[in-house]
Amino acid sequence: MYTRQPMRPGGIGGGLTAPVPRDIWILLAVVFVTFSLRYFASTAWLPAMLLLSPEVWLRGFVWQLGTYAFVGSGQSGFWVLITLLILYMFAGDVRRRLGQRGFWRLLISAIVVGGVVASVVQLMMNLAAGTPDLGSFPILQGERMLVAILIAAFATLAGDAIIYLFFVLPIRASWFLGLEILFAFLAFLSTRDLAGMLGVWAAVAFTFFSLRGRLQNRGLREYWLRLQESWFRFRLQQLKRKRGFEILPGGKKDDDDWLH
Repeated sequence: MYTRQPMRPGGIGGGLTAPVPRDIWILLAVVFVTFSLRYFASTAWLPAMLLLSPEVWLRGFVWQLGTYAFVGSGQSGFWVLITLLILYMFAGDVRRRLGQRGFWRLLISAIVVGGVVASVVQLMMNLAAGTPDLGSFPILQGERMLVAILIAAFATLAGDAIIYLFFVLPIRASWFLGLEILFAFLAFLSTRDLAGMLGVWAAVAFTFFSLRGRLQNRGLREYWLRLQESWFRFRLQQLKRKRGFEILPGGKKDDDDWLH
């Protein structure tokens, strides 16, 4: 589905041969298991309890604000495997870039932000219409939100990297952000799920600004370190000229008696 240029180990560039951390395998397994449970009468109640629903404000099922994205909610068939493949590649790449703690902090935070925004919007619409029990959120339910967040994270982190969509169409990684906004709007036109669309937009925006701030902070830190290095070099040159100091390279094993 996707590849990068130049090719590099891991994530999108590494394709299906790159090593994937254990927690990503667990994530994929949870999505697949919850998807399968929906098709058995004795277990269908469990994923239903985890998906986002009006029960959040009607009965206080607040855990749904964080669990809805981990439920496989797609239709049975080949597309479920395609979705898991996309999750496999993007999750692996983003996980390697952010580390385990950063990856899960971003993912869970974005999921909750999207769920809260969708719930608040739907509740306000229900109160205005006098129907407090409406709201199924088809746009953001299940792995759809996971895919949206992970693609947004990859697009932000990869920046100008070239992605070959379907191995044919070359586009910049950052363009995925705009495409996600567009796809959510197109889904709204067919489902009229305004709350779900705004929830996806909120999660994508949160992901982008969170990682953009992280990248900017890293750039500022690197710039500050370069300034410090330049200042130290300048001072050493001054000392060398004024006091006759001789600056010798360290970190080497020499046979002389100099102290490096």
